[in-house]
Amino acid sequence: MHSWPEPEVPQLPGEAPQLRLYDTADDALKPVDLAGDEVGMYVCGITPYDSTHLGHAATYLTFDLIHRYLRSAGVGVHYVQNITDVDDPLFERAERDGVDWQDLGSSQIDLFRSDMEDLAVIPPREYVGAMESIDEVIEMVGTLLDVGAAYQLEGDEYPDIYADHTFLPQFGYESRYTEQEMAKFFAERGGDPERPGKRHTLDALLWRAHRDGEPKWESPFGPGRPGWHIECSAIAVNRLGAPFAIQGGGSDLRFPHHEFSTTHAEAAHGVERMAQHYVHTGMIGLDGTKMSKSLGNLVFVSKLTAAGHEPSAIRLGVYAGHYRQDRDWADEVLAAAEQRLANWRDALAAGGTTVEQARELIATVRDHLACDLDTPSALEAIDHWAAATEPGAAGEEAAASEIKTAIDALLGVRL
Repeated sequence: MHSWPEPEVPQLPGEAPQLRLYDTADDALKPVDLAGDEVGMYVCGITPYDSTHLGHAATYLTFDLIHRYLRSAGVGVHYVQNITDVDDPLFERAERDGVDWQDLGSSQIDLFRSDMEDLAVIPPREYVGAMESIDEVIEMVGTLLDVGAAYQLEGDEYPDIYADHTFLPQFGYESRYTEQEMAKFFAERGGDPERPGKRHTLDALLWRAHRDGEPKWESPFGPGRPGWHIECSAIAVNRLGAPFAIQGGGSDLRFPHHEFSTTHAEAAHGVERMAQHYVHTGMIGLDGTKMSKSLGNLVFVSKLTAAGHEPSAIRLGVYAGHYRQDRDWADEVLAAAEQRLANWRDALAAGGTTVEQARELIATVRDHLACDLDTPSALEAIDHWAAATEPGAAGEEAAASEIKTAIDALLGVRL
């Protein structure tokens, strides 16, 4: 599957501190391992049954920051993203709207691509649909059955839950949730705790046997389609190996999605960790209420840009809060971002900055981003520079160019 055109990202000279990110599994701020030729990064993609809203955008803009920062430091990034183009929510929305599920998926994927292009998000090197990875999923399910980490129940395959700590004693290390918390989230986020015959209520579907009205693929264990968690597990490990550097997504993926993606890979490949960092973004709310499709309170990127709001302002609105925090989106957030963008542009036009001052500012911004993507502090540093810039003061033309280049390269904000 093709992604979207790559934006022009300027090269940024100078030294960059090593990037440190919070790892959910270790509950600690840790340096990103730069050993090897490239940093492997896998970010869970969308299920294409609706347009890109601010919650989606905030997640992908976060990992775009990581991508941009590593590139600016001269580090190669092997970025992989999936797209769950076959799953229950897609079928349900298509049935509700009376459309073909594949046509619905294709249209929403196209919208997602255009939104990412508008926001100047660097595309993944490999953008992989679930339907493209069926053979990979079948192979991994077969391996899990062979090693005794899965079982069959009325045609469906399930992992033999690792909660009893006999097969994989580290089960639960990624999310660090209690069994009670796991049970709550499993029931809320697509699990089937009530299904009779399962060995453990938390066992999550690996391969769903064919049901009438659903697509199917042949497999050694019967016709059907992939479960959600193993899709990401197979796609990530087959392209990045295990362990790779960064597994990412929204905080709602912490359990069960990332926990099971992780344990599937670890059981199948005999490794202790699938990823060295598990990075999760906070949720975005609207006027004090969590954004959700069920509530119908979504803010769509395409509607914001169609209304004339610049992608750079949308980025600044998202970056005004720290990526790990649950935070609110409102008209006031966007208005403040647009004013900030105008202030920075005015400061550039005013001149009055020396090359030395410009490089000090860029170094400060890099320091803040290197510390777990501290965008609020980075934006504040640029605000201080802009406020201190006096029109007509002695400055150097090269200074403005360096600041403009740095803000584009690091933040994806175009001045």
